[in-house]
Amino acid sequence: MEWQSWGLFALVVALLLGADLGLFQREVHVVKLKEALWATALRVILAMLFCLAIWLGWVGDYATAELSQKAGTEFLTCYIVEIALSVDNVFVFAMVFSFFRVAPEHQHRVLFWGILGALVMRAVMIFAATALLDRFHWVMYIFAAILIYGAIKMIRSNGNEGDPSQNPILILFRRFIPVTTDFRGKHFLVKEGGRWFATPLCVVLIAIETTDLIFAVDSIPAVVAITTDRFIVFTSNVFAILGLRAMYFALAGILPLFRYLHYGLSGILVFIGVKMLLSATPYAIGTVQSLVVVVAMLVVSVAASLLIRKKI
Repeated sequence: MEWQSWGLFALVVALLLGADLGLFQREVHVVKLKEALWATALRVILAMLFCLAIWLGWVGDYATAELSQKAGTEFLTCYIVEIALSVDNVFVFAMVFSFFRVAPEHQHRVLFWGILGALVMRAVMIFAATALLDRFHWVMYIFAAILIYGAIKMIRSNGNEGDPSQNPILILFRRFIPVTTDFRGKHFLVKEGGRWFATPLCVVLIAIETTDLIFAVDSIPAVVAITTDRFIVFTSNVFAILGLRAMYFALAGILPLFRYLHYGLSGILVFIGVKMLLSATPYAIGTVQSLVVVVAMLVVSVAASLLIRKKI
């Protein structure tokens, strides 16, 4: 059943990406709020149906109903953690698009290819992380330290990011690849005078890719702290990433209202870091308890943002 489960998952992902590329990107356009909300809802529903299929034992290689229900709970917890941590990506995407003055009608294209690249990078990192944990348990403590450091860094930055143009990878890219002075519509590369040039849209795409790579350093240890089941970790991660583009267009305009959200996200990182540290002790925290704590932190931080008025 394991290979059938991977095949079903690959089919769902291929259909989503194919529909996105073949239907929604057929014409360059500005993504409206209604379209973004429908796309977000579709991806969340698909993720929950997949979670239910795991819980019922229809998907995954689980010998008993108890194991499949445990796997379903782990998928849900991992998915919520990934979605929560992806909110920070949305903040950064908005900042990058604003800084480079990317036209709204081209943002959809950048995010599509950026997220496609993120799927490949995440796959490599997930399988490497789970392989390390399977072989060297002490790596768990390094991951815990990364999470707690990430939480401290998030609090100190107060949700603000630096100048995206100072990204070391972008500086290196510009040193070796010529870049046009202005945008060339939807194109990432253009040929002029017999030479190939990258466009500023290509620079933005690289900024988006490196941003996801940086965030993956926090998010992947967070989900492998919940489970080292590669199927659960990878599928929950991919479902969250597939919803990230639509979530950007749905939330980018209202995210500044959630000014206390980064405290909740920091709390989640610290909690999961502590969970990793306690994993080999009698005080190990279960998956259900983790799910309750993660949801509670998100609800409290969002409620505080909406109910507590900002001082003038």
